[in-house]
Amino acid sequence: MRKSFSMILVSCLSILAANSMSAYAASKPNFVLCMADDQGWGDVGYYGHSIVKTPVLDEMAATGLRLDRFYAAAPVCSPTRGSVLTGRHPNRFACFAWGHPLRPQEITVAEALKKAGYATGHFGKWHLGSVQAGSPVSPGGSGFDEWFSSPNFYENNPLMSHKGKVVETQGEGSQVTVDAAVDFIRTATKNDQPFLAVVWFGSPHSPHIALDEDRKLYEDQPVRLQHFLGELTAMDRAIGNLRKELKTLDISDNTLFWYTSDNGALPVGSTGGLSGRKGKLEEGGIRVPAVLEWPNKIQAPRTSSVLAGTVDIFPTLLDIAGVNVGDQSQPLDGISLVPLIEGKMKQRKKPLGFWVHPTRGIPMRSTQLIEEIRKHEPGKAPDSSVQASATKSNKPKSYSEENLPGDAAWIDGKFKLHKKIDKNGIAKFTLYDLENDRTESSDIAGKHFKRVEIMRFGLNTWQRSVIGSLNGKDYRAD
Repeated sequence: MRKSFSMILVSCLSILAANSMSAYAASKPNFVLCMADDQGWGDVGYYGHSIVKTPVLDEMAATGLRLDRFYAAAPVCSPTRGSVLTGRHPNRFACFAWGHPLRPQEITVAEALKKAGYATGHFGKWHLGSVQAGSPVSPGGSGFDEWFSSPNFYENNPLMSHKGKVVETQGEGSQVTVDAAVDFIRTATKNDQPFLAVVWFGSPHSPHIALDEDRKLYEDQPVRLQHFLGELTAMDRAIGNLRKELKTLDISDNTLFWYTSDNGALPVGSTGGLSGRKGKLEEGGIRVPAVLEWPNKIQAPRTSSVLAGTVDIFPTLLDIAGVNVGDQSQPLDGISLVPLIEGKMKQRKKPLGFWVHPTRGIPMRSTQLIEEIRKHEPGKAPDSSVQASATKSNKPKSYSEENLPGDAAWIDGKFKLHKKIDKNGIAKFTLYDLENDRTESSDIAGKHFKRVEIMRFGLNTWQRSVIGSLNGKDYRAD
């Protein structure tokens, strides 16, 4: 079995709530969640990048709701993707680094919306487990009815897993992903069924292999940069094609389209002037571009500096759909951003926590894994250690509540407390005012002793809560 739901959770996720979004739930909005792979905060035209061409994202930012302080839950890919699906910090379910899977016991947004009558589909990069049919940590095992997925990043003409069956594709990688999503959306629309389409691109993750037509746009740049920027432009174009299809089907007005990235910038990319990059808890490693479109509810362009993050996607979508998660046994780190969408949220009351656990990533080579699936009959587990690492259930084990290894951060309003562990295991705390110092160049901890102590207590309390989840206290028995 994929997982055991308690009766409380089953009934909880099946009931439409009488909450602030009941009117929205009655009209069953559609959801499209797009995510880039390694696109930094500054890797878009609308933040002033002098070279990259992202006209579609620029238009979305100019006409929708632009979130200028939006954070990936982690500075690397798999954990952030897990946070999108669960509304929880990835360390709660041991998704510490790239290649670590979901725990089968986690409740995903796909499972929750499915119980509310939604068609659910995943397209593109998965990186949260296997893409083999029958795996408890595949897209299908995580609540997606339809899936056309890759174990990890991919380039052009990718091999994809369609519900466990290997498919050879032709075309630019981002467009291949969108084409599969469009087929799903057309079917759901024809069946008059609301849908959740999770579209996770493999770009602009390295190696960068852009089409010649996209490289030519940057022919005055070094070859490496030509390919990187070309991938960004190709992804932008694919997003535009997806938006056009929503309009053609006459469903764009009632569709919430949410775009973001899974972590901060690569060395070849741009942080937009923020400090740090992918893999680090400085702003450049976790602040990412984010834009929302929903013409029925976001009728005028707005820019928000309210603190928000990928952990908020799960509770926001369930709030909009009218699915009650208030009594679920798995605590959320995210909050509903419905008040922000409605223009009523001026600041976030709940801080955001970040924690890089010192556990190494698990290598996952997409082509190798899919080739293994193709060699075996459907349903037969490949005899391979690399495939086993991609399908492991990651069952709860005991973690010390006293030992909190690895760097962490606690963002409360405009203030950010950064906890760094030195080589001797000693924690050092720095404090930054992100409103006036987004480059984190001036440590003000020495001037704000009381605030530091309050934030240290908040971070410590949160980390201990995460340890409780790691040790399985959130999961109920059959």
